[in-house]
Amino acid sequence: MSSNMKEIKTRIKSVSSTMQITKAMELVASSKLRHAKERAIKSAPYFNTLYQTMSDIAMSNKDFSSVYTKKREIKTSLYIVIAGDRGMAGGYNSNILKETKNSIADKNVKIITIGKKSTAFYTKNGFDVVSSHDAVAEDIKLSEVNSLVSNVTNLYMAGEIDEVYISYTEFVSPLVQTPNVLKVLPISEYDGKEDKSLMLTEYDPSPEEVFDRVIPKYISGILYGAIVESFASEQAARRVAMESASDNASDMIDSLSLLYNRARQGAITQEISEIVAGSGS
Repeated sequence: MSSNMKEIKTRIKSVSSTMQITKAMELVASSKLRHAKERAIKSAPYFNTLYQTMSDIAMSNKDFSSVYTKKREIKTSLYIVIAGDRGMAGGYNSNILKETKNSIADKNVKIITIGKKSTAFYTKNGFDVVSSHDAVAEDIKLSEVNSLVSNVTNLYMAGEIDEVYISYTEFVSPLVQTPNVLKVLPISEYDGKEDKSLMLTEYDPSPEEVFDRVIPKYISGILYGAIVESFASEQAARRVAMESASDNASDMIDSLSLLYNRARQGAITQEISEIVAGSGS
C-alpha cells in the first residue's frame, strides 16, 4: 500500500511541475499575442494608403499596362510559406502546411520558408527551397521584408517564376485562426468603378512607372501583415493549447489526489484494524 501511495505522490509532483511550465507558456504566449496585434494595427494605415494609390492609378488610366498585371503561362509557382519556429501550438503548423500542400497539388514550385517548422518540412521533403528565414517573425523589420520581396520580384521579372503565393494563418480571433493561401502576383486588374475626380491626378514620369515602383512596397506590406498575423495566430494557438494542457493537468492532479487520499485512508484503516486485532488477542 505504501509503495502505491509513493508512486501516486511522485506522479502528482510530476504533473504539478508540468502544469507550472504550461501556465508559464500560456502567459508568455498571451503577452506576445498582444504585441503582435499592436504591430498589425499600427502598420495598417501605411499599407492601406499604398493600396489606394495603386487603385487610383489603375482606375484613372484606361490604357494602363504593367508587368505585374500581365497574364502569362504558368510554368513555375513560388510559395512563401509562413509557419512557426516552435511546436506545442495545437494544429497551427500542421494546418498551414496541409493547406499549402492542397494548393500546390501537381505544380512545379519553388519555396521560400519563414519559420523553422516550414523550413524543416520542405527541406526534408525535397522541395526546391529558394531561401529560409528562421526565428524572424517575432521581431521582423519592414526592411527585411523589403529585401525578401526584392528577390521575389527579381525572379518574377526574370521569368524564373510566373506566379507568387503567400501561405499564412489569418488571425480571426484569439480562439479562431484560419490557414490561407493568397495569390499576390500577377495582380488582378482593378475592377472598381471609374472615379472622374481621379482624372486630375498626374503621375511623373508615368502612371505605369509609379505603379511598378509601388507594387514591391505593396507586396512587402502584404507579406509583413501575413507574418504579423501568422505570429499572432501562433501565439493564440499556443495559448489555447497551453490553457487546455493546464486544465487537463489540474484535472489529473485532482484525480490523483483522490486516489492518494483513498489509499491513505485505506492504509490508516488497515493499521487501526491491526491494532484492534492485536489488543483483542
